[in-house]
Parts: sequence; C-alpha cells; structure tokens
Amino acid sequence: MQSEARFSAYHMTDSSSFKQFKGSILDSKTRNELIFASITVSGTNISTISNTEGKFSIKIPTEKQNLNLIISFLGYKNKVVPIKELKSEKNVLYLEPSNTILEEVVVKVADAKNIFLGVLNNRLQNYGNDPIQMTGFYRETIRKRRTYVSLSESLVNIQKQPFSVGSQDEINLFKGRKNTDYAKLDTVNFKLQGGPFSALFIDLIKYPKFLFSETAFELYDFSIEEITQINENQVLVLAFKQKPTNEDPLYHGKMYIDVKSLAVISATFQLNVKDKAKAGLQFTRKKPVGVDLYPTEVRYQINYRQENGKWIFAYSRGDLTFKLNWDKRIFNTIYSTTFEMAVTDWKKKDIKENQNTQKLTSNVIMSDKVLSLADPDFWGAYNIIEPEKSIETAIRKIQRKALNELSND
Repeated sequence: MQSEARFSAYHMTDSSSFKQFKGSILDSKTRNELIFASITVSGTNISTISNTEGKFSIKIPTEKQNLNLIISFLGYKNKVVPIKELKSEKNVLYLEPSNTILEEVVVKVADAKNIFLGVLNNRLQNYGNDPIQMTGFYRETIRKRRTYVSLSESLVNIQKQPFSVGSQDEINLFKGRKNTDYAKLDTVNFKLQGGPFSALFIDLIKYPKFLFSETAFELYDFSIEEITQINENQVLVLAFKQKPTNEDPLYHGKMYIDVKSLAVISATFQLNVKDKAKAGLQFTRKKPVGVDLYPTEVRYQINYRQENGKWIFAYSRGDLTFKLNWDKRIFNTIYSTTFEMAVTDWKKKDIKENQNTQKLTSNVIMSDKVLSLADPDFWGAYNIIEPEKSIETAIRKIQRKALNELSND
C-alpha cells in the first residue's frame, strides 16, 4: 500500500553530522554484562540503553562530542566517560558496585504500606505535570520455539501526557521496517496487537489500573525485601504478591523506590499464569476454532530516568510466551514475543508536530504498518537499542529478503 511505503521511506542523513559509538557495560568485579543500563549524553536528553547482552550503541551529534557519557545502573555508581576518549567500537565500560549502608536509611522500612502510600502521594512532585514530546525506538519480535519468524522495528514520536490527566498518550509512526517469514508461521499467523502502546501501558505512574491505587491493599501483600543504591542514592526494594485468597490472575514483582523522594525508579513484575484459562482470556483477541491458547510466562519491566529533579518514562519491555494446543494434533506450538521501547530523546511539548508521521491507534499491529527494507543505514542519526546477536541475524535476513525482492522485480 502507498500509505505504508511513505512511512517506511528512508530519509537521507548526513553521517558527518554525528558519530556512532559501540561497546559493552560490565560489572567491574565479576565482568558480568549489565543489561538495561542507562546511557545518556550529559547536559542533553540524548540517551539509549544496553541490551540483554550488555551491548550498546549511541549516535552523538558532532557538536556534542566534547561532553561526557553518563552510565547508570541500579546497585552501581554512575560512570562518567569523556566522549572524546571513546573509540568507535569495542568500548568496554566498567561500573563499580555501590556500597549499601543500612544505618543511613531514613524511611521506616518496616511499614511497607506507608511507603506505598507515599509513592502515591508524591507522584506530582516526583514526575511533574507537563506533557512531554519523546522520540522512541520500538522493537517487537516473535519466535516460534527458538526461531525468529517476525521482527518489526520503528521510530515513533510520543506525546506523553501527564499522569494526572485522563487522556491517553499519543503515538505517531515516523519510520519502520519488518521481516515476517510466513512459511515458518505454520497455519497460524501469530500477531502482536498494540505495538508501542503495549510498551507505554506498562507505565505504572500513568496507567495505574492493576496496582497503583488505594484498592491495591485489598489485592496484594507488600513487604520490604532489601536496600540497594543507584549511584549515591539509596533505593528500597518493595516486593508485592497477590493475596492467597484471590484466585484471579494478578501480578507479583518488585518496585525499586528512591528512599528520599519515594519515587518508583524501576519495576519488574510477572503475571500469575497458574489458571491457564483465565490468564489466556487477558490476551487472546482472535483465534481459530479448535485451538486453545494460553500464556506460560508473562514478564514486564519499566525504568524511569531522572532529569532536572523529575523522573520520566525511559524504557519498558515485555516478554510473553504462549502455548497453542490443537484439538486434532499431537504436538503443541510455542510462540514467544518480546516488545521493548526506549526513549532516545525528549523535550517539553512546545514544538510543532512532524507532518511526515502517521498516527497510530492503541490496537495497531505494527507488522501490518511497515515494509521490509534493505538499507543498512536505515536509521540515520537516530538512536536505537543495539540488537542482540540473534536479532542481528534476523535483520540480515531482512536485508537479504528485500534485496532478493528488488532483484526479482
């Protein structure tokens, strides 16, 4: 379709206006990879995040290369690196673990309920009340068992509304690309509905439906598990799990809360999928007759980044695995889908909308919105999440497939 092609078109970018830096984020003592570490250019809103292998890439405008790169990760001291000291590739940046001092805790850690109420009461102070325009990179993948059958990546413009406003966030598609191997999808075309909205709706501050409300105490038990640090700031780990008397599928997980401000800076949580039928009803929108579909694992993560004393949405991720049982087949089919979105730049909403975008709806299927492209410089100066090795292989398939299609035309 012409409308799809327009929003998949490659926009030329002068590569001399920026430089790309790649590397790894590691623990200085164990040498383990630090996944989802925040990487930010000092004094700007340019940022990205390390992937599940601890790898990162960041593109920095020429005029900003005299600044510093700031790397932060929960439980570690911030790392500040002059950008001019970085190589183009194979940078290895080590973070030092923070030393937790329990005696300096100023919150009564035994009172988990009051801590949670403090989180609710301090939202305006911690997250502000201004609309923000964000640039985000969104990726979703679908695997049939261990094989990637679909990959979609997009740059989106996000109009992030304040948590105190009832209006929903808006997303506009700027550019994107995909690859779907329909031959490997078997007889079911497995698609993910919601796209980048799925990533935004994990924002516990903006969308508190399942947890952030006064009724949370009727559904969940809360407890303080431990205390850690991010740089020099102490962080409480507030754990929650559904009450044993509640049989509906709810969540269990952890919220990481800044001790001084009581701001949630990160959260991880999983859905209780013991009741397969009830859990399946939360996800299935459409399925063939004779198929039972239910989730076997549902995990989410949300990170916020502090800028000028306020915390803003920075990164979210969902990992979902589903099992399909057919009435007349011996073997079942397992599909796994992952979606993630990182905010790579932002500013207060005070500029005109980019006219070369397409407004998305909350039920969008991103693989239907973008086309396959082979251009190796497709993203230009825009920052993305560095792909894992397995995704790099899928991206190469995108390029080969598109080149083959062009040669056959």
